[in-house]
Amino acid sequence: MIRVLIVDDHPVVREGLRGMLDADPGISVAGEAGSGDEAVVRARELGPDVILMDLRMPGGDGVGAIARILAGRPESRVIVLTTYETDQDIVRAVEAGAAGYLMKDTSRADLIAAIFGAARGETVLSPSVATKLVTRMRAPAAESLSKRETEVLALVARGLTNAEVGKELFISETTVKTHLLRIFGKLGVSDRTAAVTTALGRGLL
Repeated sequence: MIRVLIVDDHPVVREGLRGMLDADPGISVAGEAGSGDEAVVRARELGPDVILMDLRMPGGDGVGAIARILAGRPESRVIVLTTYETDQDIVRAVEAGAAGYLMKDTSRADLIAAIFGAARGETVLSPSVATKLVTRMRAPAAESLSKRETEVLALVARGLTNAEVGKELFISETTVKTHLLRIFGKLGVSDRTAAVTTALGRGLL
């Protein structure tokens, strides 16, 4: 019997998933959570085998919850179940430790199969997500960061503000912002947190 935790901020979605999963004799819905923070608590309390995790929720997003859950319970398998399939969302989820990434329009049969597959230790991806990952892997390597850009991002990773980075490197805050914009462009991200996460994932920091 595979014990599943359902995490989604919409009660109607959780109810629908529960009804769908409870109909399978090999699956037991151990519980539900409506936010990332609640998911961390419930995962610790319930010890589920597989967690179905929405990505974007108030009260702690799915990616952050994945990392926190697996840090304390690495044996659990997390399948992202979302309506979003941007490259950034997919990469962040996989880097956080997700064992699968499915879209919410996945059929019941495919969802059930994915849960059993994840429980066996397999990676489960919807076809569109798999295509995106393969395309990303085959793409030319991203433009490398300059020495100064690396210095700026390393200080950002330490939690420094733009003004503090400028003082540390003896450059203006405007120059720091210019470097960050170039970094965002090279890494294909839109904010500081994603830049640091992506750079770490690619071994640039």
